[in-house]
Amino acid sequence: MSDASIQAIIRADAAQILHDVVDELPDARERLAYVRSMTEQAATKVLNLVEAAQDDAEAVRKKGRELSDALNRLALSSNISADRARALMKLCAAYAADAASFAAREKSLHTEIMMSQDFQDLSGQVINKVSKMLERAEPPLKDLVQSLPAPAAAAVSAELGGVQTPDKALKQDDVDDLLASLGF
Repeated sequence: MSDASIQAIIRADAAQILHDVVDELPDARERLAYVRSMTEQAATKVLNLVEAAQDDAEAVRKKGRELSDALNRLALSSNISADRARALMKLCAAYAADAASFAAREKSLHTEIMMSQDFQDLSGQVINKVSKMLERAEPPLKDLVQSLPAPAAAAVSAELGGVQTPDKALKQDDVDDLLASLGF
């Protein structure tokens, strides 16, 4: 087998791989957009849940501070009646019920925060698929680029710089020759 036929086979294989990659790119873009959307939704959900938890925590803190102040005033009072003690006990019981409700809400919020992170497994799968596609594409692309004559590629990029004028624009024959040299 001649060197030219080996080069033709290599270019045909590279062209097929490039064709496959081009066919996969729209799907890869859609998958990455989906990952971006899932990530954004999860982040928004987590932030909303944290804000709700902070509001609940502030309400419990405030009631606890008020109850603590009332108990301290009562403890310093020399005159305490049974009715006042009962009223204070009712406040303590109400605060304990609020604290228990707060703890239950916090547990539920923490569970929701954990569940909102479920995108990680799906996004990891999508990212792995795109990475594998790129890993498959990289070696033949490198081989293809290395097989091309460097000066010709530099000349083409120099001609394409700046605004195209009729006297400097590539002719259709030039484009056809370039595509033919790449195996297309």
